[in-house]
Amino acid sequence: MRILKKFMMYCQENDLTVDGAMTDPKGDRSKAPHAQEDPDLYLHVVERRPDGIVVRGAKAHQTGICNSHEVIVMPTISMGPDDKDYAVSFAVPLDTKGLFMIIGRQSCDTRKLEGSSMDVGNPEFGGVEALTIFDDVFVPNDRIFLNGETEYAGMLVERFAGYHRQSYGGCKVGVGDVLIGAAAVAAEYNGAQKASHIKDKLIEMIHLNETLYCCGIACSAEGYPTEAGNYMIDLLLANVCKQNVTRFPYEIVRLAEDIAGGIMVTAPSEKDFRDPKLGKYVDKYLKGVDGVSTENRLRILRLIENMALGTAAVGYRTESMHGAGSPQAQRIMIQRQGNLGYKKQLAKAIAHIE
Repeated sequence: MRILKKFMMYCQENDLTVDGAMTDPKGDRSKAPHAQEDPDLYLHVVERRPDGIVVRGAKAHQTGICNSHEVIVMPTISMGPDDKDYAVSFAVPLDTKGLFMIIGRQSCDTRKLEGSSMDVGNPEFGGVEALTIFDDVFVPNDRIFLNGETEYAGMLVERFAGYHRQSYGGCKVGVGDVLIGAAAVAAEYNGAQKASHIKDKLIEMIHLNETLYCCGIACSAEGYPTEAGNYMIDLLLANVCKQNVTRFPYEIVRLAEDIAGGIMVTAPSEKDFRDPKLGKYVDKYLKGVDGVSTENRLRILRLIENMALGTAAVGYRTESMHGAGSPQAQRIMIQRQGNLGYKKQLAKAIAHIE
């Protein structure tokens, strides 16, 4: 605990960004970490020294890790005694020897290499994922938080996942706000903003998005202090929050695509729009309402495409499904935290069943 507190204070005092690395490649999901044909498919200790440990493995889906100063590594599942070398948690700087990142690729991302500001949707900000490799990385003792204590691996996974799932009530709602706004602008540029079905769709998008926000607030407000002094969110509501995120953004995106129209994905590129010969035709035939340039119409459509298909918004749909663990992992936690026994007793008491 003292080592962790010291690291936390170090990050706070130096205003550092820290990436949380939990997800291992996993290999054969039917086998425990120690039973994998390739032992490196779960990150593990390969050498123990008097001054620290050496680890090998990888962490997948690491959003924003290339923008971080430090990375905290944690186990990804509950573990038994045979998985002692895999029950490891530590922190190291991103420039540590043997640690490197292989950046993930997304659909249509070659447009980012073509000098375009329109086709990338969001020209200034965007998410990047990475497969992060730990190739015999040395970790000093004062950076190790868990080292073989398998009995705590499951608790660490549940708590980190709980906080992460709580955060989706904020981060995905923020992205949703942008997408809802973009859909409304696209409707205006198409001259369809007064149509009743457009209004109904925008209302439904707002309703779904604010429902996600409500659950994020609820699991935070229902939190409680632990003996260590930090606050723990309500795990049941946090998992309900993320379970909703696996569904609602899909409908929000569907409605945004409906409002935007097919031109969202079939429009010519910015290169064609700027072309001396072709540009005038793109400008002429893809114009919307008077007073709005074709370029602005294309920009808002590309923003919607970008967010819907995941070329810069870290895959709004897919990340909503799999981020912070699979939907099934959340459902397992809902079952554990749902207090079904109490609910059964309550029903029996009301029904006067002994």
